[in-house]
Amino acid sequence: MLKKVKLPLTDEIIKDLKAGDNVLLTGTMYVARDAAHKRLVETLDKGQPLPFDIKGATVYYMGPSPAKPGQVIGSAGPTTSGRMDSFSPRLMEAGLKGMIGKGNRTTAVKDAMKRYKAVYFAAIGGAGALIAKGIKKSDVIAYEELGAEAVRKLEVVDFPVTVINDIYGGDLYEEGKAKYRVAVK
Repeated sequence: MLKKVKLPLTDEIIKDLKAGDNVLLTGTMYVARDAAHKRLVETLDKGQPLPFDIKGATVYYMGPSPAKPGQVIGSAGPTTSGRMDSFSPRLMEAGLKGMIGKGNRTTAVKDAMKRYKAVYFAAIGGAGALIAKGIKKSDVIAYEELGAEAVRKLEVVDFPVTVINDIYGGDLYEEGKAKYRVAVK
């Protein structure tokens, strides 16, 4: 089932997203990787404002390649989400609603998704050039000195993702493994 979702995310939108749903995201999302996540959490812990409104926000774990002339952004494929796992529950507590990357999440992150009503989407690894076509605008908004790990604000249209973890405990990766085990018996 294909769902079109307008960002930012709300509890109302999230309650209708289930593991396995294919989704096209349109609106504003942010890019941040582990070095930026560390700074974001340090900023929260100091009681200071973040460089963007995290309430309802979606963060894409991605390090873009340089844009070629005439392009908004270079290849924009997902990076491994596990590197953000130690920071993600704190950001969800502050209002983060969506995360996009690749790979499994820890139990602590999945529990935080249920507690704070957030979802984890996967983008297709190896399809960075294709994914970049959905990005219509890209601006560095914080930590420019981090280079590819700077925080970026993206404007996206029909950005393709799949729900991996939902607020109900659904886990598409686990469901896929279970189906495979049954099929090979």
